[in-house]
Amino acid sequence: MLAAAVAWGLMAPVGKAAMEAGISGLMMANMRMLGAAVCFWITSLFMPKEHVSSHDLFMLFFASMLSIVFNQGCYTFGLSLTSPTDASIMTTSMPIVTMILAALFLREPVTPLKVIGVAMGSLGALALIIAAAPSGGSAVGSESSAWGNALVVVAQTSFALYLTLFKKLIARYSVVTLMKWMFTYAAICFIPVSYHDFATTDLTAFAPLVWYEAGYVVLIGTFVAYLLMVNGQKHLRPTVVSMYNYVQPIVGSSVSVMMGLSTFGPIKIVAAICIFAGVYIVTQSKSREDLEKGTRTMDNGQ
Repeated sequence: MLAAAVAWGLMAPVGKAAMEAGISGLMMANMRMLGAAVCFWITSLFMPKEHVSSHDLFMLFFASMLSIVFNQGCYTFGLSLTSPTDASIMTTSMPIVTMILAALFLREPVTPLKVIGVAMGSLGALALIIAAAPSGGSAVGSESSAWGNALVVVAQTSFALYLTLFKKLIARYSVVTLMKWMFTYAAICFIPVSYHDFATTDLTAFAPLVWYEAGYVVLIGTFVAYLLMVNGQKHLRPTVVSMYNYVQPIVGSSVSVMMGLSTFGPIKIVAAICIFAGVYIVTQSKSREDLEKGTRTMDNGQ
């Protein structure tokens, strides 16, 4: 999950650079879906064949809608309308939404330790982003930025629903099998939406650097990151998975420092400590199974 978060953290500045060069948000989103589908199908040729029941194929369609179509589509298109800083701020809402949804649908307890961890991560991420923002601010205030920020929030809520509702389904199959079907569904659904942008854009006019940036988004930010994320999701609770979202602002800030665009002062050091402390606290909080096991132990002792 940490490696996936690092890959996603680099996607905001890299993807934004490609979109500023002329690749629209809808085109970038469909490139991710089509490219990842091809990568996963090629990878599946070298893996043991795995049968997926017709019922699970049906359910994977809905899982792909939440985790890929609405998540990637809304995030990528929203990023084209707002700034990377604003988009990073909006992504910090996912652990909070996931904690609420896990409590409603999975009966995961909202323990004081979990609330403290989520709060520390939120404060650390916001402090880090605000410290890294230019003094003139970002695109906040414009109508397009408001729509972009709203779309990023929809993307986070969609992914939080996926983490909560489909945890048992993804535990039944390998990562490659899950992803090849989900990205195929997503690409098919998104082609009609992005067709006009592809048809009216001269793809041969882009410089090689733009294609390198788009290649990173597809290969590392999507294919590799989803491989890592689904493996992590198989072993971690939804709230813990979502907490690694707070690592993304750290990556963005670090890249800014390495490029000479920002400095790493005391505020950022404290913010980073808060983020990792928040992740650790949430991972140490008790799950519903832990609490039930403790109750059974007490009953047996009596």
